Amino acid sequence: MLILHGWPSSSEKWVAVGELLSSHGIKVIVPDLPGFGKSQEPLQAWNTDGYIEWVREFCDKVEDLKNEFYLAGHSFGGSLAAKFAVKYNQRVKILFLISAACIRESTFSKKLYYKISKIIKLFSFLPYYDFFRKACYKFIIKKSDYPYVKGIMKETYLKVVSEDLSHRLLFIKNPTVIIWGDKDDSTPIADAHFINSKIKDSKLIVLPDRKHSLQLEAPELLVRSIIENI
Repeated sequence: MLILHGWPSSSEKWVAVGELLSSHGIKVIVPDLPGFGKSQEPLQAWNTDGYIEWVREFCDKVEDLKNEFYLAGHSFGGSLAAKFAVKYNQRVKILFLISAACIRESTFSKKLYYKISKIIKLFSFLPYYDFFRKACYKFIIKKSDYPYVKGIMKETYLKVVSEDLSHRLLFIKNPTVIIWGDKDDSTPIADAHFINSKIKDSKLIVLPDRKHSLQLEAPELLVRSIIENI
């Protein structure tokens, strides 16, 4: 099983899940995506297509991933897994979308946040601008990871979050299991139901009283949901 982690995250956050899956006889591979964990940043800003091709090249180099394999993706990694399944569907045995950030529609709140970010930049001349900017994102915009990324990853982040996969979900033909926490405040449960409605014959598993980072807060439940559907 290849697992693609979210943003901001790394392979280290999936150790518990990996060990539990291994105890069920599943060989687990969790790479640090470029720009995360111990991996190097890409030389230029990437969009999701850049990451998809990196995943494909990675799979070509790993013997256990050269043929068909289980693919799981969480949050940002879920959007990559979904897009990978569309482009390289013959390589994916079962697709597991875990709190997947596939829906990034333009909404009134997002437009408002964009305008707020523009206003914040007007104060860049202030001595404590960086502190002020992070405080604004934390207490006003709240859900953005943007103020915490640096260098080329800032532009990469903007490219990634600008892509909505709603229209591509119909093209996923692989057996798909969608796993979500009903208290998720990063990728709302409504997204899970939407994805479920778009992917033919997909299965939705909702974990009660769980939030976004299922791999950390409920690794046993997450693994059970995966094992029961393999």
